[in-house]
Amino acid sequence: MRSAVRLAWAPVPPGTPRRETAWATLRSLLPDGVELTQVCPRCGGPHGPIAVAGAPSRVSVAYAGAFAIVAVADERIVSALGIDAELEVDPVRDAAGLTGVLGPGSSPSVRAWTRVEAVLKADGRGLRVDPASVRVAGDGVGWSAHIGEGGAFDGWDADGPDGVLVSVAVRAAEEGRAARATP
Repeated sequence: MRSAVRLAWAPVPPGTPRRETAWATLRSLLPDGVELTQVCPRCGGPHGPIAVAGAPSRVSVAYAGAFAIVAVADERIVSALGIDAELEVDPVRDAAGLTGVLGPGSSPSVRAWTRVEAVLKADGRGLRVDPASVRVAGDGVGWSAHIGEGGAFDGWDADGPDGVLVSVAVRAAEEGRAARATP
């Protein structure tokens, strides 16, 4: 599944909207002529999942520090894709802490949070779902996750810019499962 996902990142120049950098980086991985749109299914605002017209692709975007990190996958292989990225050290976040974000009494690591956030993005509902409902098992080489009674996701921790933790979550497309099962 990892080979079906391409990751890239770029620094966001000072004064440039992060979205411009992210979309330019996405376009560098996609065929010419694709159209990207981003309309929240809940409120209609310019955020939420990014749709791709003109190529059978799934995309996901995350921001960490001065970086835009993007992922692209063939939707015939990957039916759901989510990435998250966080600075390893972030004084504001570290001062506030992550205590309780994955449930009462939890004190997750930044890595645990990137995995959960990647799963929530792949699910398509993001933070409209309680992060505490996500269960992750495994390690950085490979992990799996479930959201409550919902479906399963596969994931891994990916390389990213120095000082940035990146996690990827995917769900295999039925067509992709059939192709991999064929000798």
